[in-house]
Amino acid sequence: MWSIDDAMQNFDVIVLGAGAAGLMCAAEAGRRRRRVLLLDHGKRIGEKIRISGGGRCNFTNLHVTRENFLSSNPYFCVSALKRYTATDFIAKVEARGITYHEKTLGQLFCDGSAQQIIDMLLDDVNQAGVCLVNGQAIDSVSSPSGGGYEVAYGGETFRCTSLVIATGGKSIPKIGATGLGYQIAQQFGIPVVTTRPGLVALLFDKKLISQTNHLSGVSLDAVVIYRKVKFREGLLFTHKGLSGPSILQISSYLHLDDEIMIDLFPDRDMGSHLIELKRVKGRQSVENALAHVLPRRLAGHITQSLSVQGNLADHSNRSLTKIAEAINAWRVKPVGNEGYRTAEVTVGGVDTNALNSRTMECQTMPGLYFIGEVVDVTGWLGGYNFQWAWSSGWAAGQAV
Repeated sequence: MWSIDDAMQNFDVIVLGAGAAGLMCAAEAGRRRRRVLLLDHGKRIGEKIRISGGGRCNFTNLHVTRENFLSSNPYFCVSALKRYTATDFIAKVEARGITYHEKTLGQLFCDGSAQQIIDMLLDDVNQAGVCLVNGQAIDSVSSPSGGGYEVAYGGETFRCTSLVIATGGKSIPKIGATGLGYQIAQQFGIPVVTTRPGLVALLFDKKLISQTNHLSGVSLDAVVIYRKVKFREGLLFTHKGLSGPSILQISSYLHLDDEIMIDLFPDRDMGSHLIELKRVKGRQSVENALAHVLPRRLAGHITQSLSVQGNLADHSNRSLTKIAEAINAWRVKPVGNEGYRTAEVTVGGVDTNALNSRTMECQTMPGLYFIGEVVDVTGWLGGYNFQWAWSSGWAAGQAV
């Protein structure tokens, strides 16, 4: 590994941020015999990797396509994702001897701890001769008139030809997330698409909370729809609103002045189901009929909120269809979300129109690169954001 005192603190490449993308980029550049300095303000490296997937790291997904990503330019991610694929990272994991398993929808998790992924990446960085320094703030970044870039860090100034910004987004500030990458972009005149929390729980207004807080902890399979986007995964009622994978997924798309539609029983048309039950089991109560296909607390909530009483036979087909609409097409308008405090990702970021999709280099600032979450490319829940980190980090690592 290079010494930080070597050659008057001059490097070929400086990478800011030792998260998933930064570690990947630094190791790849180091393998190419580039003299690399990797800087991070955190006391521990790879915190977002460590906490991901419940501590087991959902490190990629078997079904990665461009459709799994949000961006102002939906095709920007294609080049990097095709050049460094999920299969490539899986091979890396297997070569390391890390065992893993597939959960739902192609999501891959370590059998053991997420620390295995961090250790693998740190060993790659070390073997590639990268100088890694962490634990102090990045004070400033500048571009001297003579060319290249300078980074003030921990009372020292380091110089480089290529500067890679891998500082992540604003999500989960308690583990060190900041908006530094966006500030650097704006400093150099690079446009930034407005950011917002993504993969985050949604909140109800006080009136709706008072009506639904007794459902906290109720979970079920559901389809959540917003405009032309829909996800079928688990849904969870909380004491503040809604969470669960389907809600987190839709949150990345949702504008909070709009409503979402939720199908709480996506396998059947509830109207036809209730009408048929009325024919064969007319003396069954409506609440019990609903409780056979929905969690009982939710069934009771629906009948109470609609002031529905009595047996199926007591209701007209039209009345049963109205009950069904509250189940197959529940419309709700969240008033907010839990914000960056719990959001898994940041939607928006450095404008992809300002970057080269093959190298991640800025079009107007030679030698300046942006990778990972700081870029306006946001993946779905399920390992997609890590794959973008690996792919964009790899792409920049081949170019710097």
